[in-house]
Amino acid sequence: MVGVGLIGTGFMGKCHAIAWNAVGTVFPDVAKPRLVHLGEVNEDLAKRRASEFGFAKASGDWRAVVDDPDVDVISLTTPNQFHPEMAIAILEAGKHLWCEKPMAPNFAEAQAMATAAQKSGKVAALGYNYIQNPAIRHIGALLDEKIIGEVNHLRIEMDEDFMADPEALFFWKHEAASGFGALDDFAVHPLSLIAVLFGRVARVMCDMAKPYADRRVASGGRRAVETYDIASILMHLENGIAGTLLVNRSAWGRKGRIAIQIFGSKGSILYDQERMNEFQLYLTADRPTEQGYRTILVAPHHKPYDAFLPAPGHGLGFNDLKIIECRELLTRVAGKPARIIDFDEGLEIERTVHAMARSFAEQRWMEVR
Repeated sequence: MVGVGLIGTGFMGKCHAIAWNAVGTVFPDVAKPRLVHLGEVNEDLAKRRASEFGFAKASGDWRAVVDDPDVDVISLTTPNQFHPEMAIAILEAGKHLWCEKPMAPNFAEAQAMATAAQKSGKVAALGYNYIQNPAIRHIGALLDEKIIGEVNHLRIEMDEDFMADPEALFFWKHEAASGFGALDDFAVHPLSLIAVLFGRVARVMCDMAKPYADRRVASGGRRAVETYDIASILMHLENGIAGTLLVNRSAWGRKGRIAIQIFGSKGSILYDQERMNEFQLYLTADRPTEQGYRTILVAPHHKPYDAFLPAPGHGLGFNDLKIIECRELLTRVAGKPARIIDFDEGLEIERTVHAMARSFAEQRWMEVR
C-alpha cells in the first residue's frame, strides 16, 4: 500500500487530499493509499489540516515529510517559488512526486528539477488535471481519427476574474518571484492541452500587459505589480498548425474558462471548460440541410466517466479530474503506461513559456528551443 505525504494545504493541497482519499473508491484497480504525513508552515496548522484531510502525522517542517520512511510519494502544492528546492529534495530522497504546475519561476530551476527526476528513476508528475477530462480525451480520439480532416487552425483562450478587482490587495502572485504572471500561472494549462492533442509548439510571438500598475497592501500604501495578468500569443506548431493563445487573470465574468476552437478541413470542434461536460462538433460530412454544431454530452462510454457515474449528462467536476489524475499517477508508479505529464514533458511546456517571455522582452518571433 502506497504511503502518501502532502506538503502545502491551500486550495490545491485540499484538492490533492480529496483525490488521495477518493482514488481507491472510484478506481478499484488501484490499491487505496495510506495518508501518512502532512507538512505545513507551522505545527498547529499542520495538525489541524492533518485532522481535516485524514493524515496520520503532521509536521511544521516540510523536511520531516521528505525524511519519513513510511512515505513513498509526495504531493507538492506549495507556491511556485518553493517547488525547486522541495521537489529536488523529494526526488533525491527516493520518493515519487506529484507536483503542481508550473514547475518553477525560472527555466534553469525547471531544468534542475527535470535532471533530478531523471537521476532518481522515480515518477515525477505535474498537476495538469484538465488533460484528464473525458471530453478532452474523446476530442483527442476524434482528432486521431481525423473526423474533422487535417487541422489547420487552433484558438485557445483561458480567462478568470480572481484578479479583476482593482481594489484587491497585493499578494504573492503579483511578485516577480512567482514567475511572469498569467503566462506561466495560466498559459501552462492550455499548453498542456496542446501538448496532448497536437504536440510541440515551434515558434511564438508574445505580448503581455498589466491592467493595474499597482495594488493596495494591507499595511497601507500601494505596491507596484511585478507580473502580467494578460498575455496574447501567436504561435505555429511543429506540425504546421497556426494558432493563437490568449490568457487573462483579470477578466470580469470569466470563472474557469478554457475555450478551445479547432478548425479542420472537414469540420471543427469547440470546447469550453466552464461547460466541461460537453463539446460541440461540426462535420461537413453531414447533409447540408442538417449541417450545424451538435452538442455531445459526456456519458459512461466516454471513459473514465463511467467510474464515477452510470448515467450520461450528470457531469464531473474539477476535483473529479484530480481523482483521475491521481489514478494515472498510481498507475505509472506501478510501472504501467499512464496519461500524465512528467517532468521531461513539463520541461517542454516551461521551455515554451520562457520562449514566449523572451519574445515579449525582445519584441520579435521566437523559436521554442
